[in-house]
Amino acid sequence: MMKTRKGYTVYPLTKAQKFHFFYQSMCPKKEVLNIGTSLTIQVELDWRLLKECIYKAYDRCECMRIRFASDKEGNWYQYVVDKEERDIEFVDFTGKTMEAAENIMKEWTSVPFKREDSPMNRIVMIRTPDGFDGVYLLADHMIMDAQSLICFLRDIIELYSNQMYDNVPYPKDMSSYIEQLKKDLAYEAGCKAKDRDEEFFRKIIEESEPIYNGITGIELSKEREISGNPNLRAAVNVSDSVDSALDIFHLEEEPTRRLMDFCEEYHVSLACLLLMGLRTYFQKMNGNDDVSINTAIARRATLKEKKSGGTRIHSFPFRTIISQEKTFLEGIYEIRDKQNEYFRHANYDPVSYFAYRSQLYPNEPGRTYEPMALTYQPMTLKEQGLEKLGDIKYKTKWYPNGATTQAMYLTVMHRPDDNGLDFNFEHQVKAVSKEKLEYLYYYLCKIMFKGTENPNLSIGEIMKLV
Repeated sequence: MMKTRKGYTVYPLTKAQKFHFFYQSMCPKKEVLNIGTSLTIQVELDWRLLKECIYKAYDRCECMRIRFASDKEGNWYQYVVDKEERDIEFVDFTGKTMEAAENIMKEWTSVPFKREDSPMNRIVMIRTPDGFDGVYLLADHMIMDAQSLICFLRDIIELYSNQMYDNVPYPKDMSSYIEQLKKDLAYEAGCKAKDRDEEFFRKIIEESEPIYNGITGIELSKEREISGNPNLRAAVNVSDSVDSALDIFHLEEEPTRRLMDFCEEYHVSLACLLLMGLRTYFQKMNGNDDVSINTAIARRATLKEKKSGGTRIHSFPFRTIISQEKTFLEGIYEIRDKQNEYFRHANYDPVSYFAYRSQLYPNEPGRTYEPMALTYQPMTLKEQGLEKLGDIKYKTKWYPNGATTQAMYLTVMHRPDDNGLDFNFEHQVKAVSKEKLEYLYYYLCKIMFKGTENPNLSIGEIMKLV
């Protein structure tokens, strides 16, 4: 067992990190863990000062200084170095088209990191062809998730703004990644909370075997035919290729506002509404009241967790059995209550969840009950203190890495310019076509609007009306 590396204390990987490590090891394209994003502002930036602020942000954020190392047995560990000394590059895209600039950043996003003892992120200061200035940030999912990425970018902006503008205060400190890591490792080593969480999820798994719902409604019957088992409840939804595309559908500001108003009025999160919309779509297509979708839980309840960086996402199947007789609103409340229970137990290890489930309901490798995964990203830079800068326009963009081990992954986020919603579908090109996604998106919106306008209609009636 490794104790130190280059004079730094080493720590084991957390369950959230092992989850990523596990699917990356199965994936032929190692860039599957890359997250690339850019944030640009319609202001000419002082590059020397920006560089200083980036170094300062590195100093303040332990997770950006994580390194990984393996021992002779092939076990991986992590440690945090004191300083980030690499040069920060500057790339000027002036004179290129926006498309050409974005393609270059996509290429950057598809280059995997070297794992052993090397930095797991890259920052480039950029000027885009439309005259916006800012940064491109690439990070490995083992050290960051979307929330810690946004947190880090925000820190750079606030450090810079504090230097440039009189009325912007110096940003509050980040929390310690190592302190949070020690807490996570103590939980994993065993405690009463962990026992309760395990009991909660095992009970859910033991209730009964879930059933697969496909995007077109015919997938399971096809699978039953191929297997010769008329009672089969799981299906293969991935293709033999991990090549992925990102298709984005935009919901305008005004209809987004209507959905948000509904959530406010009925005290539910937009994630609940999205889940309700998706499960109703699958219910309509497949004729099952029993629907499972993978959902991501951020595990950032406390302020320390919010600001400690790292990767904290745990992803679990979210199964609901809601009859068509129930009203749309009753369905949403059922989802809300169940989600709240999940949040309370979300520290449980997702890999253990899937291992226990496949032990109880053995299936051939590759078969699953969930057609897709959903993440809702409520955290936008808009609410994150940027409004202090007045009406300065800014843009954020996410770049696909070109690979995914899942058939279909939907991330819903707010656009910075108008707070409308972007539905980002990352999908295996060979598993799910763009046409199928358009169909799903179209019906998902119809269901959500029909349901929010008539929350007391039964689910069955709504399915007939859309």
